[in-house]
Amino acid sequence: MSAEPAVSCRGVTKSYRTKAATVPALRGIDLDVAGGELLMLVGPSGCGKTTLISVMAGILDQDDGECRVFGSDLKALGNSGKTRFRSANLGFIFQAFNLLPTLTVGENAAVPLLIRGEPRARALATAGELLDRVGLGDRRHDLPAQLSGGQQQRVAIARALVNAPRLLVCDEPTSALDEDNGQKIMGLLREVALGAGRSVVVVTHDARIFPFADRIAYMGDGRILRIAAGSAGRDVTATAKGQQ
Repeated sequence: MSAEPAVSCRGVTKSYRTKAATVPALRGIDLDVAGGELLMLVGPSGCGKTTLISVMAGILDQDDGECRVFGSDLKALGNSGKTRFRSANLGFIFQAFNLLPTLTVGENAAVPLLIRGEPRARALATAGELLDRVGLGDRRHDLPAQLSGGQQQRVAIARALVNAPRLLVCDEPTSALDEDNGQKIMGLLREVALGAGRSVVVVTHDARIFPFADRIAYMGDGRILRIAAGSAGRDVTATAKGQQ
C-alpha cells in the first residue's frame, strides 16, 4: 500500500435539513484510505455510510471538516472543478445502477470515456473488454431493460472501471448478485481496481465479501466506531482515534 493516503477525512460533518428538523448524518469523521487498499464501510442502514462515500466522491459537500482526495480539497474545487476531477480520478458504482435506458449496454459502459472525449470506437472497444470481464460481452448491443437486475449491476461495475479510476467508490456492489457472481465481481475489483496503487471503498451489508477487504470500518450513528483488519489485510485490529 502507498504511504500517502488516497483519501483523508478529518472532522467531517454533514446534516440534512428538513422543514421539521436538522438530521445529522456524519458526526466528525476521521478516516484515511490508503493507496492500494480495499476498505469496506459496514453498519446499520442510516448510519451515514452512503453519505460518507458521497462526500469522498465529491457528490456531496460536507458541512464542516476536510476531505482530501489525492491531496485535493474537493469542496474547494467548485462544481466544474469537481466534475473534471471525478472524470479524471474517480469511478462510482451506484446502488440504483443509474443506467441510461435508451443506450445499449456497451454505450452505457462507455459513457465515462465518451464524456471525456475519447473517440467513440475506442471507447466502445474498451467498454467491451470490461463487459467481457464481468461476463456480459455477448449482451453489449442489448438495452438495460433486457437485462436482469444482477446483469444491470455488472454493467454499472464495468462502467465504473472503464476509465481506470484511481479511486473506486462502491455502494452495495453485490446487493443484486448471487454468491457466485458476487465473489467473481469482488475478485475483479481486487484484480483490476487495486492495480497500480488504486484504492477501493465499498459500502456493504454482504458479509460474504468481507474476506476481500484489507480493512473494515464499522460505522454507527454517523461515526466510525472501530476499524478492523480484513482477511486480505495485514494490520491488526485497531480502534479509530477519537471515534469511540
